Amino acid sequence: MEGGGGGGGDSVPPAPGGLLHQILSLHLVPRSGNVTRAACAESLCDFTEMWYGVFLWAMVSSLFFHIPAALLALFTLRRHRYGRFMSVSILLMGFVGPLAAGILSSAAIAGVYKAAGKDMIPFVAMTFGVGQTFGVVMISFLRILATL
Repeated sequence: MEGGGGGGGDSVPPAPGGLLHQILSLHLVPRSGNVTRAACAESLCDFTEMWYGVFLWAMVSSLFFHIPAALLALFTLRRHRYGRFMSVSILLMGFVGPLAAGILSSAAIAGVYKAAGKDMIPFVAMTFGVGQTFGVVMISFLRILATL
């Protein structure tokens, strides 16, 4: 069968951008005020929208790295007297790190964009948020390797 659905022709056509478009177009950033410009319908124009978009991606990507690391630490150190509590500290650092440093760096990024008078598309917010987490993870690994 060409249609691949088995039924009639009532299936919904796929989104024009595919999976990446669906992920990036999730309107998780709340709109503040009344959107008057046409460019603000798809991009983040206000400072708080930009800040929240970058911060949200930094938080999610940080938890994406730290939750598996905490589960691995819990599994491998479950019989150790004090080592089993390392998973709690790893999980806390995955949450507290973006709350402490992520808020400030996301505000700095959003401030630069706002001062330059530029709009931020959601993909750029994702890039900056994941980039913050990637930088923290790389610095963490390099510090550990330097002590060996």
